[in-house]
Amino acid sequence: MSHPSADLFYPHIARRGKHKIFIGMAPGVGKTYKMLEEAHLLKQEGIDVVVGVVETHGRKETADKIVGLEIVPSVAVGELGLLELDIEGVIARSPQLVLIDELAHTNVPGSAREKRYQDVELILNAGIDVYSTVNIQHLESLNDLVARITGVVVRERIPDRVLEAADQVVVVDVTPETLEQRLLEGKIYAPDKIQQSLANFFQRRHLIALRELALREVADTVEEEANGLLLAGQICNIHERVLVCLSTYPNSVQLLRRGARLSGYMNAPLYAILVDSSDRFLSKAESLHVETCEKLCKEFGGEFLRVRSSDVPKAIAEAAATYHITQIIIGESQQSRWKHLLKGSFTQRLMRLIHRQHIDLHIIATEK
Repeated sequence: MSHPSADLFYPHIARRGKHKIFIGMAPGVGKTYKMLEEAHLLKQEGIDVVVGVVETHGRKETADKIVGLEIVPSVAVGELGLLELDIEGVIARSPQLVLIDELAHTNVPGSAREKRYQDVELILNAGIDVYSTVNIQHLESLNDLVARITGVVVRERIPDRVLEAADQVVVVDVTPETLEQRLLEGKIYAPDKIQQSLANFFQRRHLIALRELALREVADTVEEEANGLLLAGQICNIHERVLVCLSTYPNSVQLLRRGARLSGYMNAPLYAILVDSSDRFLSKAESLHVETCEKLCKEFGGEFLRVRSSDVPKAIAEAAATYHITQIIIGESQQSRWKHLLKGSFTQRLMRLIHRQHIDLHIIATEK
């Protein structure tokens, strides 16, 4: 059966389709099952839902969940006649919602597009909503990290922009213990692959790390969406982020170490800021001290920020807003009493500036 080319422009489409992604830490967490479950509920509400492609991997529970949903037949592609998602068929059918499993899938040679996520883009542009699934290890920016954690280099990947552009991202979460049990019960892979999987990718420590990556990725998305919806001046920070305020005083090294410990406890990104006064130059000793702080910050895995400003509290507050800081560390004031009376307390001014950002301020006693 021939269909109109999916590469045609659709001038009659009033809107782009909505994309909802179900993401998980590993195969077997229940992403596809959850997607099908929601599809049945929507069908009961009168939504026109079809299955574009769902991979059951021999799982009876998943196969049973497809029953009752209309399926757009796959098409044979290439010399071997392997089956792939029928993009033209989906667009010609024009449902309100289509289910497309395994977003990172690589299409067989001879397909019009290399990757399944590119097919999804085409369907969304045709004004059709899409539900899709993906595992966290398939995200391009996490590829090297996943390889370090698991020792497995994931070949099928999707660009980060696909996840960022999604209208909704839902994490399908189970504990590592539950996932191991599913594996042992033969609900994920065939019996002959179970022990090999437990000894490699499905090691407990791997699953714990991958689960954290999945939860953090969704938290990032939620935080960005919330900040996009809030009124100007309002900030929603879900992740902890630590900012250490440095100066040319030697006690900055102590502050930096304290900040590194705090960021470690919170599993939070570390930032350090040095505000250069616009009305003075640093001595050689001060410059060497700053270089030491910058090097130490990078050794702790932090990001070193250097800003030129005559208003130090304001510069710190602006950096805190830019980097969504939740914890600020400063040392005890080195101001003389006379300077304090003339200019006001540095700490009080900083507190006033960050008040609306809901930031915790830590004042650390250091050696004089």
